[in-house]
Amino acid sequence: MELFDLGGRTALVTGASMGIGAALARGLAEAGARVVLNARNAERLEEAAQGLRDAGHAVDTLAFDVTDADAVRAAIDGYVQTRPIDILVNNAGMQHRGPLEDFEIEAFDRLMRTNVNSAFYVGQATARHMIAQGHGRIINIASVQTALARPGIAPYTASKGAIANLTKGMATDWARHGLNCNAIAPGYFETPLNAALVADPAFTEWLEKRTPAGRWGRVEELVGAAIFLSSKASSFVNGQTIFVDGGITASL
Repeated sequence: MELFDLGGRTALVTGASMGIGAALARGLAEAGARVVLNARNAERLEEAAQGLRDAGHAVDTLAFDVTDADAVRAAIDGYVQTRPIDILVNNAGMQHRGPLEDFEIEAFDRLMRTNVNSAFYVGQATARHMIAQGHGRIINIASVQTALARPGIAPYTASKGAIANLTKGMATDWARHGLNCNAIAPGYFETPLNAALVADPAFTEWLEKRTPAGRWGRVEELVGAAIFLSSKASSFVNGQTIFVDGGITASL
């Protein structure tokens, strides 16, 4: 369908070598976009890229640290000399668990740099070019913890709440320039970030009872929302956070 066709578009996906980022990159490529994969580990990044190339997709790679503002700007400014970036998926993130009263300051700072600062750095560097070209789509990856909290992850919850409000701010400042800025908030998905929880039978039992859908999410189930927010179909959607969570935030 033309409304959802991403042919001729280029999408940069951060944290794209595995998990949600890899799944979203593949989904956007299957919808017709050229995808630009980002991660710090160049070897793992190239493996992910080759898998997409083997499937017939157009793929580039940009290995840079999303928490280094200078490296971010240099990489993006350099890439757009070749072709414009039409879509940005700010997916890079991390988790660190621990009691809030004992949470290490260094761990808190590292988590915030990875989950919040990076979205600002990459978002700003990319938006400057999108503003100049008069259009662009930015998708920030939030979380079910944007709206809810659980013991042991208060700083992560704070970071994902910040992502939702940063998304609103991006839309407020940049919509007039032709940018659509929204967020996707995944629930509990089977990813490397959640490996410890997936391996915990007690947690899985709790999650299956707590989630109306009764199961873990599959990363492929995030692709539809990403295509929607990247395409003409969402032309008047701005500043929103879409929860893809099996109903967990809708139910007590």
